[in-house]
Amino acid sequence: MQVLDRRKAMAIPPLFRLAFRPFFLGACLLAVLVIPLWLFALGGATGTWQPAGGWLAWHRHELLFGFGVAIIAGFLLTAVQTWTGRPGLSGAPLALLAGLWLAARLGWLLNLPWPLLAVLELSFPLAVAGVMGWTLWKVRQTRNYPIVLVLGLLAVADALALYGLLRHDEGVERQAVLTGLWLVAAMMGLIGGRVIPFFTQRGLGRVDAVKPWPWLDRVLLGGSILVALLYASGLAVFPSRWSGALFAVLGLGHLLRLARWHDRGLWRVPLLWSLHLAYAWLAVACLGMALWHFGAPLNPSLAVHALTIGAMAGLILAMVARVSLGHTGRPLQPPGGMTLAFALLNLAAVCRVALVLIWPVAALWLAGLCWSVGLGLYLWRYGPMLWRARVDGHPG
Repeated sequence: MQVLDRRKAMAIPPLFRLAFRPFFLGACLLAVLVIPLWLFALGGATGTWQPAGGWLAWHRHELLFGFGVAIIAGFLLTAVQTWTGRPGLSGAPLALLAGLWLAARLGWLLNLPWPLLAVLELSFPLAVAGVMGWTLWKVRQTRNYPIVLVLGLLAVADALALYGLLRHDEGVERQAVLTGLWLVAAMMGLIGGRVIPFFTQRGLGRVDAVKPWPWLDRVLLGGSILVALLYASGLAVFPSRWSGALFAVLGLGHLLRLARWHDRGLWRVPLLWSLHLAYAWLAVACLGMALWHFGAPLNPSLAVHALTIGAMAGLILAMVARVSLGHTGRPLQPPGGMTLAFALLNLAAVCRVALVLIWPVAALWLAGLCWSVGLGLYLWRYGPMLWRARVDGHPG
């Protein structure tokens, strides 16, 4: 608030005063719609209509580069104002960036010509990386430069997906999405490693914070980026003991972090246990991939969905529920229904990772229902907060 010109800031429509507003709202609305549409397409209810690359490619791509990357953009472009003391993106530039994101989503769904789709799709992540890089460079905040690196690599992964679409190569498209997913896992480890212990300390009123272990932070960040690069090169697509060892190190590292952060009091606070459970799913995903690489008779899709539903979406819901309160001037007490929303998203992960082995069709539909209702509860309870001004009268 101290870095803004109040008169100019208050003249901006509330939805475009800070990046978390349009991107949290738009991304969660997309996520609520994508899963039911995918399930209807799986059941043949969409007829001959096909998005770019077909329904499976669209499902993979949009939940990562549509939903996940938009949430990352909203979080980072809001947080960078606090980190650097420089004004965050707002007003017309923010509206233009949100419009680019929306145009790319419609482009994939309506199967626009490849050159136009490529321009729309890549403009968004490159713009986000550029704004973050420029803002951090202006104050020489080297601590956060790895974030810009991961954003840039996400744009490269998105370009690889577009190349697969151009070549009609489903294998390359899948490879690109897996590359992007583990880059998001790197971002989750990087940001989660900072905010989860801090939020836990503040939420429980503890005096002493858990001090980070820099060596562990470097191992988890570097290891996740290495996994992404192995997928980009095609080396991690097939079982390998070396890849299995790397995943095992990552899984055990994340579990070690969780053990250090744990406090029995967190299970009484939904905004805290939701964060810790989401991070636990990240460890489950890594260990599941390790088992597959070591030869266990597991479908690697189960580990991928532990990552996407349990870890990525779980952490997203927990973070947006907290960030939206703080940045709209409200106390950190989630509105009614959010505890159920956190539980439903974890139940969706259980259905898609475990129950699907017993009741394949029923578990898929139950997972989709839990996903859509959980994120729908966020939209219902938080939507008005996002498109209205702060309750305390401040800009932002």
